[in-house]
Amino acid sequence: MDIVIDLSSLERFINLGPNEMFWTFFTGFAWPFLGLVFIFGVRELYLSWIRGQWSKNHKYIMLAIDIPRGNEQSPKAVENMFTYLAGAHGSINFFEKWFEGLYQKAFSFEIVSIEGYTQFIIRTPLEWRNLVESAVYSQYPDAEVSEVEDYVNLVPHKVPDEEYDFWGVEFVQGAPAAYPIKCYEEFEHKMGPLETQFKDPMASLMDLCGSLHQGENLWFQIVVIPTDFSWTKNSEKEVNKMLGRKPKTKDSLAMKGVTALGEASEFFYPIWGEIETTKKEDKPKTMMDMSPAEKEKIEAIQKKASKLGFEAKIRMIYMAKKDVMNKSKVSSGFVGYIKQFMSLNLNNLKPEMKKTATKTAYFNKASRLITKKRTLLNAYIERSDWIGANPGIFNIEELATLWHFPVEASVRAAMIQKAPGRKADAPPSLPVEEKADTRSEDFFSFISEPEEKSGAVIAENVEAEKSESLPDNLPFV
Repeated sequence: MDIVIDLSSLERFINLGPNEMFWTFFTGFAWPFLGLVFIFGVRELYLSWIRGQWSKNHKYIMLAIDIPRGNEQSPKAVENMFTYLAGAHGSINFFEKWFEGLYQKAFSFEIVSIEGYTQFIIRTPLEWRNLVESAVYSQYPDAEVSEVEDYVNLVPHKVPDEEYDFWGVEFVQGAPAAYPIKCYEEFEHKMGPLETQFKDPMASLMDLCGSLHQGENLWFQIVVIPTDFSWTKNSEKEVNKMLGRKPKTKDSLAMKGVTALGEASEFFYPIWGEIETTKKEDKPKTMMDMSPAEKEKIEAIQKKASKLGFEAKIRMIYMAKKDVMNKSKVSSGFVGYIKQFMSLNLNNLKPEMKKTATKTAYFNKASRLITKKRTLLNAYIERSDWIGANPGIFNIEELATLWHFPVEASVRAAMIQKAPGRKADAPPSLPVEEKADTRSEDFFSFISEPEEKSGAVIAENVEAEKSESLPDNLPFV
């Protein structure tokens, strides 16, 4: 019997004009793909809507953190803070996500410079305020934590406009998240006096913030999302890939049958034939077979995976009045600050230019630029963890490297808000009679005099002079 294949329909399709060919293909084949795109879009809109309904009942607050003068705590203290904040993670099941709108709430760690005045801020859900305060006080007992107004309300929310313009971008990891960036331990050395052995990478950012003039604002934001430990599986896969270890594969159906039948399977060999139970595999590499660079990568991946991790998004915005805007100074200076954490052999942070950077090319440049700017500004104001680039994975050491309180031995920035001085408890032998009130006042005034009479009084006078020129509408003054 001969088999006849009818190709007449294909010939008719080929002979159609371009327009007819397009619509014929669209009606015959493309609509299922468009249907899938439509369903996916509706799903995302529904998820966004139900999350918005759930979030209406929740409040966020801004906490300004002022550390005492003469801070000598290394970023290790902030790393311990992040460890404590990992307790905010909670599991969410299918019904809570899709029917109630629950999602993992996030913190936002921010460094804000308004006209040269710099403040460290943590934005947190109201119910986690005690968690944040405990994390701060456990590492900085003499710090001051106070609730402040949101500084983003000091400028219009529809920028650019006639008065303001801005430049901004998100930063993403240049390599897979399993690889760490350059962390604070690599900024330490063993030469010179003990107090100068840590070269704080925050010094360049504080200098940039202090150089801003009236009408200029620099906002730096890290949205930190608590997560589980599943991200370490990707680290393990990356190590196995470098070592040439193949993942374990499941047995075939035939092999499962041999195992189940046991000795009786010998009767079926004439039917099945020989079943290959083992395959020749390349011998995995050992550390002795690897180059120094490969060893360094494996050690760095395993070290990162040994510490707690968070999902995180990094944003930066430079907002200024048009007549004083100096984009080249701030954008180049901030990118230079970020490049300090680059490890060419491991990982780095780079500007995400396609979706988030306030830059366009080719068609409709002006209108597209306004859209990108307002999208980025809205994402910053809302502290969104989904608008823009996908969050990356950073462990607590990496986060503490990017956001920590300056070590004053290597950072000189007079316009950083600080707690007025070290707190001291009264001595246990202090009298408790009525006259004790005046004596206690004399005692606390006495212990504060040596600090003022030391060389620190010069720095305080400088701060006092600069504070006279600070804007009166700062939310954290």
